[in-house]
Amino acid sequence: MAADAVDHPVDVIRQVPIFSELSDVEAEELYQSGRRVVAAPGELIIREGAPGDALFIILSGLLEVTKLDDGREVTLATRGAGDVLGEMSLLERTPRTASVRASQQSELLWIGQEEFRKLLAKRPEAAATLLRTVMARLRSTEASLVQSDKLAALGTLAAGLAHELNNPAAAIQRSTGYLGEAFEAWRRRTVELSLLHMSDVERQGLTELEKAIAGCRAVRCSDAEARRREGPLIDRLEALGVEEPWEVAPAMAVYGWTAEKLDQLAKTFDAPHLKPVLQWMGAGLAAQQLMEEIEAASVAISHIVRSVKSYAYLDQAPVQDVDIAMSLDDTLMILNHKIKQGVAVTRLYEPALPRVEAYAGELNQVWTNIIDNAVQAMGGQGSLEVGARRIGDEVEVLIADSGPGIPEEVGKRIFEPFFTTKAQGVGTGLGLHIAHNIVVNRHRGRIGYTSAPGRTEFRIVLPLRLRPVSGASDDAE
Repeated sequence: MAADAVDHPVDVIRQVPIFSELSDVEAEELYQSGRRVVAAPGELIIREGAPGDALFIILSGLLEVTKLDDGREVTLATRGAGDVLGEMSLLERTPRTASVRASQQSELLWIGQEEFRKLLAKRPEAAATLLRTVMARLRSTEASLVQSDKLAALGTLAAGLAHELNNPAAAIQRSTGYLGEAFEAWRRRTVELSLLHMSDVERQGLTELEKAIAGCRAVRCSDAEARRREGPLIDRLEALGVEEPWEVAPAMAVYGWTAEKLDQLAKTFDAPHLKPVLQWMGAGLAAQQLMEEIEAASVAISHIVRSVKSYAYLDQAPVQDVDIAMSLDDTLMILNHKIKQGVAVTRLYEPALPRVEAYAGELNQVWTNIIDNAVQAMGGQGSLEVGARRIGDEVEVLIADSGPGIPEEVGKRIFEPFFTTKAQGVGTGLGLHIAHNIVVNRHRGRIGYTSAPGRTEFRIVLPLRLRPVSGASDDAE
C-alpha cells in the first residue's frame, strides 16, 4: 500500500453513516489521525485470523469480503465507497473473522484503535449507529454462511451417499458378471447329467440334491466357518477327480457341505457318475450364492435410499410427527463414511418412544452438527453413544463421545455464532449456534452439555408437541 493526499477530508469522513454527525473539527481530527492508503486490484487489505487493530473507511473503489470454510472461499459481501471494514474485530479486540481483497483500484482511510476509542468517548451516539451497522453485518454474514453450510452439507451428503452406494453397487456389478458364467455352467452340467443312465437310487439322490440347492439359504453358515471348511473340501474334491476344485469348494462350504458329507454322497452314486454330479452341484450352489449377493446388495441400496429420503424428508411437509430413534439412525447412516473407520456406536433408545412434532429436516441438521463435531473431536477414533428417552411431556436425546472434552473457557462460548476452536478456514463456527437456534427458537426446547476428559454429553430436550410463543419469531437466527 502507498500513501496519498486528499482535498476534502470532511466530506470523505461524512459519507460514512457512523461519522455523519461529526462536526467539521471532529471530522478533520479523525481524518488527520488516520492514514490514507491505496490498494491495487487483487491486493489483500485484511487477512482472516490477523489481529483486529484498526478499521478502514472506503473512499473509492470496490472490495470483496470472503471467509474460508473447509478450504472453500465463501464470498460474504462486496463493499464500496462510504462503507466501513474491520469494525467488529476492532470493537471485540479479536482476530479478523474474514478477509478483504480489492476487486479494483481502491482508496481507504486507516483508523487505529486508539483514535477510534477517543471518537466514541466524544460521540456516544456514534456507538449506537455503529452497533446497528455491526448487527446488520452479523445477520448478513450469518445468512451467507448458513447458506454456504447448507451447500457444503449437501456436498457431504452426496460424498457420503456415493461412498455408501459404491460397495453394494460394485458387488452387484461383479456378481452379475459372474452369474452369467455360473448359470451357463449349471445349464451345461444339467444337460450332461440328463444323458447319464442312472439307477432309481441315483435319480432319487439327484432329486434330493436339487431340493438341497433350492433350500440352501436355510443352512448357510458364517464366513469364518465356511473358510474353515474350504481347505478340506478342496482336498476331498480333488481326490474324487473334480477338476479345479477351488472353484467349486467355496460355494459348497458356504452352504454347509463338508468332506464328510461328500463321503456320504459318494455312497449314493456310482463312481463314474459322482464327478459330474459334484460339478453340477457346485455350479448350482455358485449361482445361488451370486444371486444372494445381488439380493443383499440391492437390499443395502434400498436401505440407503430410504434413509436418505427419510433424512431429507423429501416430498413431505416440514412439520412431521418424528420417530426420534429413526431420525438419529438415519443421521448415523448419512455419516457412516466418517464413523465406520474407527468409531464404535452404542444406541440406547427407550422402547415405545413417542413421536415428536417437529421440523423434521431441521432436527436432522442438529444431530448432524453435533455428531460430526463429536467424531472430529475424537479424531475419528473412539466411542459414540446415542440415546433417547421420554421425560414427562418431553423427549430427551443424548449424544456423547469419548473425546478429550471441552475446556471450561471454550464451553462458555460454544453456542455463539462464528466461535470455533478449529483451525483457521476449517468450519464457520455456526454448527452449534444453528443447532441451538433450531432447538430453542424453533422447537421451544433446551440444549446443554456436560464435559470432562473422556466424556462429553450433549442433551437436547424437545416437547412432544410444538409450542409457539406469542410474539416470538420462529425463524432461526
